[in-house]
Amino acid sequence: MGVRVEENFNTHLGKKLRMRRLSLGLTQTKVAQAINVTFQQIQKYEKGTNGVSSSRLMQLSQFLKVPIIYFFEDFKDFRDLNQEDFSNNEDLNYSFLSRTFASLSKSQKDKIIQILNNTSKFEKVG
Repeated sequence: MGVRVEENFNTHLGKKLRMRRLSLGLTQTKVAQAINVTFQQIQKYEKGTNGVSSSRLMQLSQFLKVPIIYFFEDFKDFRDLNQEDFSNNEDLNYSFLSRTFASLSKSQKDKIIQILNNTSKFEKVG
């Protein structure tokens, strides 16, 4: 089971890394330069082929401006192993979303609120 969890986590972390990199408009090369690895290594991290060491994870966290917990959020096996830590919090992304939302311009916030309002109206109808 341990190897399977590790493989799953590497894939999960890779997806989170890619999502954050793309949301910031960064290339693999830019991220690689920031943490002193090759862009091929970033590709391997994103595919889940290679695991990320704790020191690299710290560098990625700092460069991508996310808390380290960002990489663990929504990881099913992590939640299962630490259920008592999450009993009062359905989604660890709240703090990240809150900080990200706070950093947006008024116009960007208004657009997101409009989208959310339209989505909730759609769910009530549909």
